Formats: sequence, C-alpha cells, structure tokens
Amino acid sequence: MSTIEQVKEQLTTQECRRNLAGVYCKTEEQLEPVCRRLEGVLEGFCRTFSPGADTQVFLCTAAGRTEVGGNHTDHQQGKVLAASVDLDAVACVGANDLGIVRLYSEGYGLCEVRTDALDKVPSEENTTPALIRGILARTVQLGYTVGGFDAYIRSDVPGGSGLSSSACYEVLVGVMVNHLFCRDELSMAQVAMMGQYAENVYFGKPSGLMDQMACALGGIVSIDFADRDHPEYRQVHFDFMEAGHALCIVDTGADHADLTPDYGAIPAEMRGVAAALGKEVLSQVNPQDFYAALPTLRAKLGDRAVLRAIHYFSDVERVEGQVQALEAGDFDTFLRLVTQSGQSSWMYLQNVATYRDCADQPVAVALAVAQHLLGGKGACRIHGGGFAGTIQAFVPLEQLEQFRAGMDAVLGAGACRVLSIRPVGGAVLVD
Repeated sequence: MSTIEQVKEQLTTQECRRNLAGVYCKTEEQLEPVCRRLEGVLEGFCRTFSPGADTQVFLCTAAGRTEVGGNHTDHQQGKVLAASVDLDAVACVGANDLGIVRLYSEGYGLCEVRTDALDKVPSEENTTPALIRGILARTVQLGYTVGGFDAYIRSDVPGGSGLSSSACYEVLVGVMVNHLFCRDELSMAQVAMMGQYAENVYFGKPSGLMDQMACALGGIVSIDFADRDHPEYRQVHFDFMEAGHALCIVDTGADHADLTPDYGAIPAEMRGVAAALGKEVLSQVNPQDFYAALPTLRAKLGDRAVLRAIHYFSDVERVEGQVQALEAGDFDTFLRLVTQSGQSSWMYLQNVATYRDCADQPVAVALAVAQHLLGGKGACRIHGGGFAGTIQAFVPLEQLEQFRAGMDAVLGAGACRVLSIRPVGGAVLVD
C-alpha cells in the first residue's frame, strides 16, 4: 500500500492511467472524470477519518452487472450469462488498529462493525452492517484473521436499479478484505461466494450467486452453478457495439425495496417442485420426469410453481443457445433467444408484476413501450430479479437516440442508460 499523497501521485502516471483506461473502457483522453472521481474518494477518506500523513491506503473497485441470459436460474444451480458493466463502486481503504470496520458510503453514511463480534445479529437483517459482518465472518471461517479498517465508498450503481448494487457492494468489501487480510489469495469467484454467503445468511435474502459472480469476474461470462462450491465459468468474447447494437438498461421507476417476499417465493416454489421429484434444486431434475409428473405437481403445488419450473428448464437451454450464438457471431439468433427469455419471464416465471396492485405495473408498461419503439428489431426483456427495477434492451445503433428519447418521455429524463461491458469486475486499482 501507499500513502495518500503517493496514491495521488500514482493517478498522474501513464502506467496507472493506461490501467484505468482498460478497466473503464475509456481512451486515456477520456479518463479525466474517472481520475477526478478517484481523487474525490481520497478526499472523502481524509475528511471522514482524519488519517495521518503516513497512513497506508489503496483504491479498489467492483462493477455493476447486467444479466444477459438465465432469469432466476442461478438459485437452482442452473446456467446464466451475465456481464460486468461500466458503472461501479470505488473505495479508498486503509487499516486501523481499533478492531472496528468503519465503512462510509456516500448517500448512506457510516456503518461500524466490531471484528470481535461476528455472529449473526437477527435484528440486523436487511441492513448494510449485516453484509459487512457476514463477509468478515466468512473470511474467518476460511482461516484468515481480520482486523479493523476504514473505507470511503462512492458508487454510481443506483440502488434498486437491477444492476445489483448490493452484490457490487459485497464484492467491493470482499476485495478490501482479500487485499488487507488474505494476501489476495482468494479468487474473484471465492470473493463472490463470500458475498452470497453474507446476503443469504446474515442479510436474510435468498439470492443466487449470479449477481456476485458477474460483479466480480469482469467481461461477459457464462456460469454453470451445478457444483455449488465450484461453479464453472468461462469468458465469452463479443462486442455488442461491433454487432451494431447498444446495450440499454431502462429504469422503470419502481423500487425493489419491499419485494423480498416476492423474490423469495420464486426459489421456494422452484425448490418445492424439485423436492416433489426427490431432488434439492431443479438443475438436478430431468425435464422429462418433470413433464411426466405435471398432473401430480399441479395438484400438489399449484400452477404458478409448475409454470416457474417450466420457465427454468427452457431458460437454461436458452443460455446454452445464447453462448453458442455469440461465439459463432450469430447475433440474430442471440436476439431471438433474448426475446424468448423475456416472454418466458413474463408468462411463466411471472416476475414482471406482483399483481398485489393491478393498477400499478411499471415494468409491464416499460416493456410494452420498448417493444413499440423497437418495431420488431433488437430485443428487450425483464432484467434481473424483476417485479420492479429495470428492463434490458438491445437497440440497433441507428434507432438508439429515438429509443432513448421515447423511453425517457414515458419514464422520466435519464431513465434509459447506455452501458458498456467492462473487462474487469472486482480489483485493486491503485496500491
């Protein structure tokens, strides 16, 4: 690590700027806002924690993510296609000798967790301290000793955006802990699993592992979760822009915040189907056995659980098809599969609306408007967990400005964002 002044100096060097250009998908001439943002994080660290001149710090990052294929397939140990995007969270981090982790996040304030009290605190569920405590606890379980540290965090991954702000935060804290206490021995996949552990066990949200893996690994990545402890993944090299399309994420204006029961019902119902067939998760079920048992399953579990399982089996197949299409350069087939996935999520998975308030269906409206603006070209679908948050669209470049203006006119200025896939997920930027 380096002193704060040394880190500031490094940010001006050509080597550091070349590295940042690669991380953020920028030319060196476009880096000024990136460097100003990192300098702002350093200043925030100094303002918040009043470090000494010799305090050793480092800068780190974790990416937001976009789900490209496999909607709600990860928690059934299925297959997904996901990618890191160029919105991220960054932090300035330094050790302290207080035995306390102090994390200040812009817009949210200070969280403190003692390193000698890492058991789960039930009253902390659904709070940021639960995530921090869970990651520290998992680090200790892996055989490492943790200590106190300070971190100042700035994020441009909006909460409730469908870009996985919580997973991004978890991976960022995991990168900090890995660098400070684990000698960077943990792979980014292991860092992702630490985040999932914290979210499942301490935070109390039954999420799969896709979000954390996509935030951690970088690029477009195909992931198979059949082996829960050792998920298989590989990079898929493809440039959407070179294929004449922009990747857009559209904020529907609806918030994820109070939807945990709706999210939780999806894995619970899918697991119920698997259990009725003598298995733990749907990836262990032969689809032929499932379809043969449909009358019994409907009578026992109801139609929604059965429909959600139907979505799972078809979407896993589509992931394989999407990977093959991208690797073969067959973008038309890829777009067709994206459209089919979106239709399956809407009809079978049923995560476009909660239907608790039938008058309020912002995601459905966003999808309808997107389809109208695309006019049969490109593709659009629900993005991420669903029920609220965002939709995803692949928009022909010649239609991009019209599409963005049309979505913003209905959903508000800035609702439609054009994203780039970035090659780096979680990483130390300057040490």
